[in-house]
Amino acid sequence: MKLNLLFPFIFLFIIKIQPQQYNFNFEFDYAQFGFDSTSNYIEFYYSFNQASLTLQDTDSISFVEGTLAITIADSLTGEIFLDKTWSVKNPVIDSANANRSLIGMISFILNEGSYKCSIIGSDAVNPNLNNSITELIRVKPFLTDNISLSDVQLASKILQDSQNKESIFYKNTFEVTPNPTAIFGEGQPCLFYYTELYNLPQVSIEEGLRLDQFLFNSRGQLVQSKRKDLNRTVSSRVEVGRVMANKLPTDTYTLTINLVDSVTNLGVSSSKRFFVYNPSIVPIDTFQQQISPVLSTQFGAMSEEELDDLFAKSKYLATNPEQDQYEVLTTLDGKREFLYNFWKSRDENPADDINRSYVNYLKRVEDSNIQFSAVKKKGWKTDRGRVYLMYGEPSEIERYPNQIETRPYEIWSYHNIEGGVFFIFADLYGFSDYYLVHSNKRGELRDESWQRRITIR
Repeated sequence: MKLNLLFPFIFLFIIKIQPQQYNFNFEFDYAQFGFDSTSNYIEFYYSFNQASLTLQDTDSISFVEGTLAITIADSLTGEIFLDKTWSVKNPVIDSANANRSLIGMISFILNEGSYKCSIIGSDAVNPNLNNSITELIRVKPFLTDNISLSDVQLASKILQDSQNKESIFYKNTFEVTPNPTAIFGEGQPCLFYYTELYNLPQVSIEEGLRLDQFLFNSRGQLVQSKRKDLNRTVSSRVEVGRVMANKLPTDTYTLTINLVDSVTNLGVSSSKRFFVYNPSIVPIDTFQQQISPVLSTQFGAMSEEELDDLFAKSKYLATNPEQDQYEVLTTLDGKREFLYNFWKSRDENPADDINRSYVNYLKRVEDSNIQFSAVKKKGWKTDRGRVYLMYGEPSEIERYPNQIETRPYEIWSYHNIEGGVFFIFADLYGFSDYYLVHSNKRGELRDESWQRRITIR
């Protein structure tokens, strides 16, 4: 399996963006472009907000430093192709640039296949301040016999006929500055995009090849559309465009680019989702007259699949009525509103802009997947994962992995719950999936004869 690392260095580009409501303001995005008939060229874009990083002082300069860790593994076999960490450092000259972001890019070449990519951005001084993102990336080569369209890259700025060939953002005579946050509007009035077209049919017919640009809002309504006729003189080309985001009301949008060849009756499509924050714009659509606060949070950018996955992970904290209420929801907006209120009601400090209960819970989900995953089962779905999510880190863990007469088991103790409780987990079937066999916690499984279940006969 081929994985080539291109540009194994960090480029720091400073650009002001709209701050977001995250515990640690780190964002990531990616786009695929054609490389050869067996692989694609992948660009990873990242963004550290300087205000999220610890200010460090020396005798000569003040600076901030982040850490970027990327792991790429085959999603089917688990084989790791890349596990590397970079340092991202930038001087802070004055307070004027303290709330700006460090934008950079790292590029790879990946063969056709499916990959699980884990990206962690953290503070170099305090690694506990971090944001982790996991993406499943499917690589299907663009350079084949049929017309094809690369991913759509969102950008905060595109310079045409650029002479700055030393910039890592330079490609095909353009300098494309990415916007990993995918947030536009009040802080970033114009959305630029970049895409590449491949395998265009070079025939004598002048007409029949066109590029369509569609913009849809969160309810699937068409907001804007453009059409551009293309000539057939070249087999590949670059297309750039823009959307005036400062004229759009606050919402989540999807930009869709269609490449259509009406002569051969072939067409391909590529889409990218982004968020617009424009509190001063009054929607003309009566259905949008009341903009829910959910749209300015991370829930407003989630798809239905992402919302269902989040609620499945949150079920351990949900009451029976809450579970019943979510099950009957059928609209995307309804699910977004529910989860927004669900986690808002569990915010231990509503006066703080950061819902730390939500952030810490998602961190425990990630930790569970790392520590407790078993065969064909994610860590948060296991009994140990459930207890970890509900009650947090145990005060003490006793492990018995190699007993002669018993199966492997663990005893977790929580000293600050109900005067002291414990949970006993055992690997009953030998697949490293530890089941809860006994606990003295109210409402949990109680089996005083649990030792009988783990005894090897």
